[in-house]
Amino acid sequence: MSRIQEKKPTKKAEELAVMGVDVSKDQLDAYVLQSNEWHNVPNNRKGVELLLRICRKHQIELLVLEATGRYHWLAHQQLHAAGINTAVTNPARSRNFARSIGRLAKTDKIDAQMLARFGDATRPPTSVPPSPLNAQVTEMIVARRQIVDELTILKQQKSQTKLDHVRAQIEERVRLCRRHCKDLEEQTLALIATDAQMVEKYDILTSIPGIGPTIAATLICELDELGQANSRQIAALAGVAPINRDSGQFRGQRRIGGGRKQVRDVVYMAAVVAIRWNKEMMRFYERLKNAGKPFKVAITAVMRKLLILANTLLRENRPWCEVRP
Repeated sequence: MSRIQEKKPTKKAEELAVMGVDVSKDQLDAYVLQSNEWHNVPNNRKGVELLLRICRKHQIELLVLEATGRYHWLAHQQLHAAGINTAVTNPARSRNFARSIGRLAKTDKIDAQMLARFGDATRPPTSVPPSPLNAQVTEMIVARRQIVDELTILKQQKSQTKLDHVRAQIEERVRLCRRHCKDLEEQTLALIATDAQMVEKYDILTSIPGIGPTIAATLICELDELGQANSRQIAALAGVAPINRDSGQFRGQRRIGGGRKQVRDVVYMAAVVAIRWNKEMMRFYERLKNAGKPFKVAITAVMRKLLILANTLLRENRPWCEVRP
């Protein structure tokens, strides 16, 4: 047995009161680690108030939630407002933790227990919930993203059908989706315009060639660490940091992984535009291609460089300006 395995936790670590909460659309399943108790409450305001009473009864010092789209927002906001230290973790991290300790089964109760054990073992950092305005803008962005996905499916259907009347119906739905998409974009910008800090970030981001209105709005709302984290951290949060896969004398190929998919997707789109219209990024991309790098490696490097540039400009509170060679 290794020394690390033999090392016992300190008394302070053992005494930390931890709760794990599995979130679904309609309910919250909670597990209190120290007392081995399960609780089930509705996922609404009254349910979260009941959860708060349970937290106070057990003097919970750390509560761990999984990021579950918009379903965890209400609980996160109410718990944070009540002073409960709440950590929102990536589902992949907590699931990998469960596998690492041999828990392959998955139910709501087991998930809540694993979240509590994960919190006790790793002590994830607590997080601040998005502001109501941030949450509204995020919903607009998600709704637009879903319509864009629907448009992709409709275009595929149109290319495959041979019946004129079916094609006409598909074309009508495409026009409707595009109109809805435009409406959502206008509503998103109108919401951003109501907040001076958001407007400032938006203006800086859209000054960078390659970053348009929708990409800027996504970065503001879904990567709120932008402008506050360092370059390495921001690349990791977006999932564009190279990950080593080395063992002994073997040196594996560096790959990217993890991070926030929605952010990575929009940064990819920004990079594709940037290598055409941003001279600095174009030169950087061409230098990598001339060095024999494949497209995926080169475009990922551009994504990382573009994201770090955006992070630096926001931190320094200045717009982009072209750097001449």
